Amino acid sequence: MNMMPKRIKYRKQQRGRLRGNATRGNYVAFGEFGLQSLETHWLSARQIDAGRIAAQHFLRRQGKVFIRVFPDKPISKKPLETRMGTGKAETEYWAARIKPGTVLFEVAGVPEDIARQAMARVAHKMPVRCRFVGRRITV
Repeated sequence: MNMMPKRIKYRKQQRGRLRGNATRGNYVAFGEFGLQSLETHWLSARQIDAGRIAAQHFLRRQGKVFIRVFPDKPISKKPLETRMGTGKAETEYWAARIKPGTVLFEVAGVPEDIARQAMARVAHKMPVRCRFVGRRITV
């Protein structure tokens, strides 16, 4: 399941900068437990899919897995041994921007120990350090 946007306004984007902590998507919203990033990174669509497969395989159709990030940034890369110039390269892959505090995955409908094991398997697939978080109780 290759994740990428259905439609985009512009085919290519500039790199930009990732600074600061996440101010949105930084708490568990849909499930009971989640996996929160502690570093800044671009998370490719293949890495997100690898995490999804790891969680679903471990949970064996019990509970529900929520993916909280979506790869909407096109990353381009020039071919090897290509001279400079001749414009910007074509899109190589799609990436999601990850800041410290972003919740990447959530699970619902399973006990905490099983959710913790499932999220540990997902964390092994991620290129960033992650931590296991629970839902905050609001009063």
